[in-house]
Amino acid sequence: MKKSHEQWKFDSSLGPLYLVASKKGLQGIFWKKQKAPFLRSLDHSKILDLATKELTEYFAGKKIKFTIPLDFQGTEFQKKVWNQLRKIPYGKTCSYKDIAQKINNKKAFRAVGTANGKNPLCIIIPCHRVIASD
Repeated sequence: MKKSHEQWKFDSSLGPLYLVASKKGLQGIFWKKQKAPFLRSLDHSKILDLATKELTEYFAGKKIKFTIPLDFQGTEFQKKVWNQLRKIPYGKTCSYKDIAQKINNKKAFRAVGTANGKNPLCIIIPCHRVIASD
């Protein structure tokens, strides 16, 4: 990770999550520490402060839509898939095939599955809402 990235350890109901952000937006939510430097205080990062507040509200059942700016890194195909995943409503699911059709590449359902598995922003980009069509 570049030096312009910052990291914060967020203690969630799922266990510790490591939030990484750039000045532009949240870049990742990870289960393990990343190479980005840790902040000593959230006072120095509006992005990580907002991410922490929104995730706290989400886990408390008070928030179903995130407003945090995102700065995800990936291929153009991955970004297309991740943007489509963001459109899945709270409490709903769809299939890999559905996502492939929505990005106008109906035969790419396996590639959609691969992109879904590389989603760096679990919870906020709801990869957990995508299921097999059967």
